Amino acid sequence: MRKPVSLITGANGEIGHGLIDYLRRQDFHDIVALDLNPIDPQMQRYCAATLTGDILDDFLMGRLVTEYEIHRIYHLAALLSTRAEYSPETAHRVNVEGTLKLIRLAHEQARWHGHSVQFLFPSSIAAYGLPNADTKTRAGRVREIDWNFPTTMYGCNKLYCEHLGRYYAQHYRQLAAESAPSGVDFRALRFPGLISAFTLPTGGTSDFAPEMVHAAAQGHPYKCFVCPEARIPFMAMPDGVKALILLAEAPAEKLTQRVYNVGSFSPTAAEFRTLVIKAFPQAEISFEPDPPRARIIDTWPADVDDTPARRDWGWQPDYDLPRAFNEYLVPNIVRYYKEQKARDEHRIHG
Repeated sequence: MRKPVSLITGANGEIGHGLIDYLRRQDFHDIVALDLNPIDPQMQRYCAATLTGDILDDFLMGRLVTEYEIHRIYHLAALLSTRAEYSPETAHRVNVEGTLKLIRLAHEQARWHGHSVQFLFPSSIAAYGLPNADTKTRAGRVREIDWNFPTTMYGCNKLYCEHLGRYYAQHYRQLAAESAPSGVDFRALRFPGLISAFTLPTGGTSDFAPEMVHAAAQGHPYKCFVCPEARIPFMAMPDGVKALILLAEAPAEKLTQRVYNVGSFSPTAAEFRTLVIKAFPQAEISFEPDPPRARIIDTWPADVDDTPARRDWGWQPDYDLPRAFNEYLVPNIVRYYKEQKARDEHRIHG
């Protein structure tokens, strides 16, 4: 008898690590972790299996079908926003075709073992597309059903995958002579910008906030690529992990929709800069907007309405802006660079 497993794709990321750390303490499912790169050795010990490979690899998908009884999929693997703009066709293959392969895997597993398979999908505020900054200001807190006109390939990918999941969960093969449920229990979160104290920003469209802190902690000047008044919602990374877990554990009968906003705090770039200067008085942070990236930020909502998540499954962030900044970001980022400096000095002086 094979024990049910939870599959985590893109498991080397910080959300993947957070999920592994949480799930290892639950006597529920074994963990199978998948990533393009070898899984962090610290995480491998908590997994029943770790796989290195591409979600577009049909041989790998076949191996998952034959070797594991999968009851839950956390599909974190994706080509992210900035890179997707430079390689839109590749982004479509990874983000859409890869997601479809995994939804099909969930369907096949459900049909094989007779239980529904949960499919947890991290979507994004990039799925929104407001036409201009004035409309954005008037719109205020945006609902899931409003302004779904993304302007980036990544946003288009995420929005379409939300619809794919809804189709498989609710309308699969609806014209078949003997239609039957697909067995896919699709659940998606539209994440705001996620801010991490442990993962270095990589030039993503929403990375201007964490880039400020990392630059200040290193004593480097920073030119912010958006306008001072630019505003989008953000969330501390631990709350991102918490939201996925809460949604996964929510009883199906409590859920009134397939896609949920989750929010936490929504400062302007200038307000975030003020916090950084307060924590690092010597920091040099100026504004030098990059028009293409600044325009993308203007298409994303200033804030999101997460009432359904709060009502249906008790969503409540642990970190507001002051706590996220003072208790999570600054102490951990300062510690990271102190330890890095000590390692560098040890390497130089032996």
